[in-house]
Amino acid sequence: MVNGPALACRALSCRVGGRTIIDDLTLELAPAERVALMGPSGSGKTTLLTTLGGLLPPAAGRVLAGGVPLDEQPELRAGLALVFQSYGLLSLLTAAENVEVALRAAGREPAEAMRLAAETMERVRVSKFAGHLVEELSGGQQQRVAVARALALRPKVLLADEPTAEQDATHRAVVLDELLAVTDEGTTLVIATHDPEVAERCDRVIELRDVARRRSRSGT
Repeated sequence: MVNGPALACRALSCRVGGRTIIDDLTLELAPAERVALMGPSGSGKTTLLTTLGGLLPPAAGRVLAGGVPLDEQPELRAGLALVFQSYGLLSLLTAAENVEVALRAAGREPAEAMRLAAETMERVRVSKFAGHLVEELSGGQQQRVAVARALALRPKVLLADEPTAEQDATHRAVVLDELLAVTDEGTTLVIATHDPEVAERCDRVIELRDVARRRSRSGT
């Protein structure tokens, strides 16, 4: 059992293109917690997720996984999985291979990687597209493959950026149910979303606001 936050940041600031997006943020995410990140475009949802996931170095402050700074032990990033808004799939591979290669990179044996990939693709209803190249898939299908890849990894923390944005009503419900279900196994879930219904099904909602607008309103 994990004592303390599964993931946290301390006095975190993030800059993109010379602009401060996140400023002096301290946040703790408990094991098995469901957290929704909400806010207008430009408020820093994607930037925060990629920084928490260890892919974007902070301008100031630290990200901690299980109480340990990621910059001291980068291998802890193996316990974090991201669903990117751009999906992050490899175009030269099939849908199934995209899931399997992530599992192989995480140390799974080939047979186990194939089994886990098949199981998770079935759960998000893309198993019939397993042999299709990424370019042959619709945006919604690609998004579900990206979700399947993250689910298959069984991470300690799953960070998802607008994971239902490309889905019709039926598949939106499927994806959301599968993502929320990971917390039953102890995984912490963070979802960046504009969808109030997604937020309502989370334990906590964190509202982000554009840093420049906050400063403008405060007169600084």
